[in-house]
Amino acid sequence: MPAGKMHLDEVDINESLVRRLIAAQFPQWAGLPVTPVVLQGWDNRTFRLGKEMSVRLPSAERYTLQVEKEHRWLPKLAPLLPLPIPVPLAKGTPAAGYPWHWSVYRWLDGEPATAERIADLPQFATALAEFLTALQRIDSAGGPPPGRHNFFRGGPLTVYDAETRQAIAALDGKIDTDAASAMWDEALRATWHGSPVWLHGDVAAGNLLVEGAIKCRHRLRDFGRG
Repeated sequence: MPAGKMHLDEVDINESLVRRLIAAQFPQWAGLPVTPVVLQGWDNRTFRLGKEMSVRLPSAERYTLQVEKEHRWLPKLAPLLPLPIPVPLAKGTPAAGYPWHWSVYRWLDGEPATAERIADLPQFATALAEFLTALQRIDSAGGPPPGRHNFFRGGPLTVYDAETRQAIAALDGKIDTDAASAMWDEALRATWHGSPVWLHGDVAAGNLLVEGAIKCRHRLRDFGRG
C-alpha cells in the first residue's frame, strides 16, 4: 500500500501533491517548506506548511463533509472556548488529480497527550473538563446534527447496533460476551432529555495536545450537535 494511504480506497496524498496544490492556489505560500506530520489520523493526511500553518486533505470521499463544516463552525466556536482549537485560514479546491476540497489551518503547537508528557494529570483533566463544559454551553442553534459528517456521533446508538454486536461476537472466548451484550442493551435504552449541545466526537490522545508543562490544546474533530 502506498505511504500516503491507510485504506485501499483512499487517494494517494504526498508532499509533491501538496506543493503543487499550494503553488497553484495559494502562491503567497509556495516558498514555504512542506513536511508530513509524523502521527496521522484516519480521516485526513496532514502536512506542516512552514512554521505557522498546516495543510489537511481528506483521504477518502467519506471524510469530505468535514471540510465545509469546519470552515463554517470552527471560527465561530474558537473565541468562545477556553483553549485553542484549529483555525481555518483558506479552503483549497480540487486540482492536480486531487478530487476534493481541502484546508489550510493555523498550526497548533504541542505533542499528543500521553501520560508521560503530562506533568500534572489532575490539572490536565480539569482543563479538559472545563473545555468540554464550555463547548456544551455554547448555543447549538443551527449546528450540524448527527450525520455522515461525524459518523452519527451524538445520535441514537442504534446506528452502531449491528457493528457492536458483530464486535462482541468476534470477541467470544476473550471477553464475557454475555456481560458485554447486557451493557450494550442497557446503553441502547439510555435517553437524553436535555436540549441539543455541541459535542467533541473524538476525545482521543492524538486530538489533545500538550505543550510545556500541561497546556491542553484541542484538534476539534468529528464535532457536531447532539
